[in-house]
Amino acid sequence: MSHTHTDHIHPDDPTAEEIVRISCVRHTYEDGTSVHLCGLDFLAHRGKRVAVLGPNGAGKTTMLYHILGLLKPQEGAVEVFGVSPSEEWSSIRRRVGVVLQNVDEQIISPTVGDDVAFSPRQYGLPEAEVRERVERVLGLLGITELADRVPHNLSGGEKRKVALAGALVMDPELLVLDEPFEGLDPTSRQGLLDLLERLSRERGMTVVLSTHDIDTVPEFADYAYILAPGGTIALRGTPAEVFANAPVLARGNIKPPILAELFTRLRELDPTAPVTALTVDEAADALDAWKKC
Repeated sequence: MSHTHTDHIHPDDPTAEEIVRISCVRHTYEDGTSVHLCGLDFLAHRGKRVAVLGPNGAGKTTMLYHILGLLKPQEGAVEVFGVSPSEEWSSIRRRVGVVLQNVDEQIISPTVGDDVAFSPRQYGLPEAEVRERVERVLGLLGITELADRVPHNLSGGEKRKVALAGALVMDPELLVLDEPFEGLDPTSRQGLLDLLERLSRERGMTVVLSTHDIDTVPEFADYAYILAPGGTIALRGTPAEVFANAPVLARGNIKPPILAELFTRLRELDPTAPVTALTVDEAADALDAWKKC
């Protein structure tokens, strides 16, 4: 993969355009469970890919639901494109694409083509433009042959791609994804990573996703946030910064990426070994340089 992490924007960069900001939001569910997304502000900037990590129950989905205006903060503030999404969703909804964890609830039309066409038709676009948009996005995701299929009969990975096509068909400026790699085989997962990298680079699209798939984060994310149990935003930074902080990872019950573990073990065996590498390209370069020492 061509993406490298030398061009990272840091989450604290004051020159970057903010797309999302979450400041000390609290939400208590009807069963009494309370999530307090405090500690650090959550920020996502234009054209950047942001990963949200944390154990089950830490508040990852709660955070995404606040960004989408599905939950209203009981304390604190949420801003998306400068407005409160729970109060002014209609003014920004065309700018936001979303794929929730349970994609079956998102796919409601009789065929894949109809499902992907749902949003453009809702916005009253001419039918010729609707068809052009649908064809383009199905091609982008490599699922053109699914256009006439019944969504109910698709595999989990295919359904996830259809939901993603529906999220991308209106060319959103912000894409919100809840556990998008679930049900995808390794080839499809790599294809999705490459696509998200391309969309952020070529179109300036901001991507916010939650994931348990730690090994994809160094490849995907410009920066990452770690949620500790109870929703505390415990850590933010580039993948290298975040995965170097073993105590916070342990508190969040997060295992470092497998390559980070490999280099830790190498250092234990030989102190001259490279400090760390998080992607296959970085690992190859680091080991090659070490071999030449």
